[in-house]
Amino acid sequence: MKKLHWLFMAICLAVMPALQSCNDSDGYSIGDFTPPLWATVRVTGNAFYLNCDTWGTLWPVNTDIGWYDAVDGQRVITVFNPLWDNYEGYDHAVKLLRLQNVLTKEIETITPENEEEFGNDPVWIYKGDITISGGYMNIFFMQNLPSSTEHKHRISLVRSQEGDALAAEDGYIHLELRYNDYDDLTGRRSPGAVSYNLNGLDITSETKGIKLKLNSEENGEVEVTFDLKTTERNEKMTADMDLSNMQLK
Repeated sequence: MKKLHWLFMAICLAVMPALQSCNDSDGYSIGDFTPPLWATVRVTGNAFYLNCDTWGTLWPVNTDIGWYDAVDGQRVITVFNPLWDNYEGYDHAVKLLRLQNVLTKEIETITPENEEEFGNDPVWIYKGDITISGGYMNIFFMQNLPSSTEHKHRISLVRSQEGDALAAEDGYIHLELRYNDYDDLTGRRSPGAVSYNLNGLDITSETKGIKLKLNSEENGEVEVTFDLKTTERNEKMTADMDLSNMQLK
């Protein structure tokens, strides 16, 4: 049944010039395309659409990516050609030019019993490469690659009972980024990325924001603060990078 979705896309592409000629007010053309943007895959029936952090819901009427195995909730970095607005209940109809899956994870609970599993090895993260958008914390970093694909490093966003106590005191949700390289480092660097689902956090009207503790290769133990009132407005566009070499779990 999924083939029906792609057949529908092909038909839409065939009639697209006529549709655009009737709706020039949208201001889009075949040559228009976006920078790389964060989005979440949403499966509906035998098809899928994207919920883009900045553009809203996107219905793909055509694609340059070939066959794509859509998984609901998968975070992706996408580049697309917007075609027209307000399409069949979606914010935009688009032609997908690129769709790159990003490791997508939930927040985990850290305890004295499992703390060693998460590790606390340093990570090389550039300033500004941690953002919050679309209900997710998105992180770019430079991974010091392991020796083989069988020895993937573990990167985790964790919360402890101590963090709950601190939240009651200062109004911020306290999280930690934990990294375990399992003592397997080659010195070869490659871009890595991960996106964490924040929608399960107990954010209320009294919550001021999120404080993230991490072990930086350059600066040691640091804490980054995200204020909920300004974070979404300050969302950073993603860089155009190849994540195909990263070895993460």
